[in-house]
Amino acid sequence: MHPTDFTLRGAIEALNEGLLTSVELTQAHLDAITALNPRLNAYVTVTAEQALAQAKASDARRAAGVAGPLEGVPLAIKDLFCTAGVRTTAGSRILDNFIPPYESTVSGNLLRDGAVFLGKVNLDEFAMGSSNTTSAFGPVENPWSRANDPDTRLVPGGSSGGSAAAVAARLALGATATDTGGSIRQPAAFCGIAGIKPTYGRCSRFGIVAFASSLDQAGPVARTVEDCAILLRSMAGFDPKDSTSADVPVPDFAAACARGVKGLRIGVPKEYRLEGTPPEIEALWEQGLAWLREQGAETVEISLPHTKYALPTYYIVAPAEASSNLARYDGVRFGRREKGADLKDLYERTRAAGFGAEVRRRIMIGTYVLSAGYYDAYYLKAQKIRALIKRDFDQAFANVDAIVTPATPSAAFGMDEKQDDPVTMYLNDVFTVTANLAGLPGLSVPSGLDAQGLPLGLQVIGRAFDEETVFAVGNAIEQAADFTALPRLRAGA
Repeated sequence: MHPTDFTLRGAIEALNEGLLTSVELTQAHLDAITALNPRLNAYVTVTAEQALAQAKASDARRAAGVAGPLEGVPLAIKDLFCTAGVRTTAGSRILDNFIPPYESTVSGNLLRDGAVFLGKVNLDEFAMGSSNTTSAFGPVENPWSRANDPDTRLVPGGSSGGSAAAVAARLALGATATDTGGSIRQPAAFCGIAGIKPTYGRCSRFGIVAFASSLDQAGPVARTVEDCAILLRSMAGFDPKDSTSADVPVPDFAAACARGVKGLRIGVPKEYRLEGTPPEIEALWEQGLAWLREQGAETVEISLPHTKYALPTYYIVAPAEASSNLARYDGVRFGRREKGADLKDLYERTRAAGFGAEVRRRIMIGTYVLSAGYYDAYYLKAQKIRALIKRDFDQAFANVDAIVTPATPSAAFGMDEKQDDPVTMYLNDVFTVTANLAGLPGLSVPSGLDAQGLPLGLQVIGRAFDEETVFAVGNAIEQAADFTALPRLRAGA
């Protein structure tokens, strides 16, 4: 087996058994990055020297009998997480040369548990996008391709497209990611891997460059559901530096994967049966429900009546919070600075040069809905609808243990497709935004292929802080699906 072909669980076992060292495992991934990253553009910054130093130190700790839960495992870090002494760009020119003096809590937790950082991976600028084409450092290419059209470059999904592409292409064993409206689950589905957005507050937001503070949540992407469970246990935990961090115990998520689903009630929301959904996705959804029934679960139709308002609600709340959060990038305190005749001119020139088109669009939308005369009509009303969406879930979870839906309305699309219509792009989040608005955990599981050989995912949504049930259901789907297809572009191929 090529060293990059291990799952994260398999790599930990191989390291523990002495079948290879962290230095060997890390070097194999660095070699893979050298070979494939010029094509995929998954990594913005590769920290090879630091990674090998961390791997060497990890091997020494293991030899001394003090190995952590992730000892020696090479990971990719989404370039939205501040990493001490390593450039953090948020995919934007306005932070092109920003080097944080501190570590985000999530990445710090991973380092504490022995992980090795290969580098920082690409993303949609400030995490705003569903295709990873809005990055100031160029688009990321999905390592998968259509069977009858292998030359069309496909998007990996966004905003965590660099994270998902790196894991799918075997350029990392796992990666950190963030999800504001689907930015973990959608790229995971597009790239044929697993990814979970945990409950809001489960992972600290300290040191993560903010997009929409009431929606953003960190989570992992990895090859398998169990790998995601292992990573989430290290990433999660209460953090007094984050006022929204939840002081709740962090269970053994990996152990929960083996629980099974016998006796569970699985909700099937009728509002997710959208007109125009491809028959392949409808068929996969039905197959996923059948797999769960075969393993002893019961499927129950439920209603989430305010689902139809979720997208417009999200695209009012998220830009409003982004408008506020991004006001700090003014060229005065840190980041890019353009010369101006006066302070106002400096602001305008800096922000015009530093922000891309999608970020400017969302800032303008957000500023508009927060402005005098429109706040009540848009932002306040959106918050009221958000409360109704959460109530829908509360009522549903009184009768079911988890909810299963499609993860995306399509497979990965071409880089030149859908890009000229922002509204069409926003529709990619139609199945995922509700979990963010309600603060619930959502897991994307690779479950099948479309007619062109591209991966499709199913989504599992659970009660707040009940990721254990989400992992149990997701693992059951994964085992039944037996998803073994591999992308065309990958290390060791």
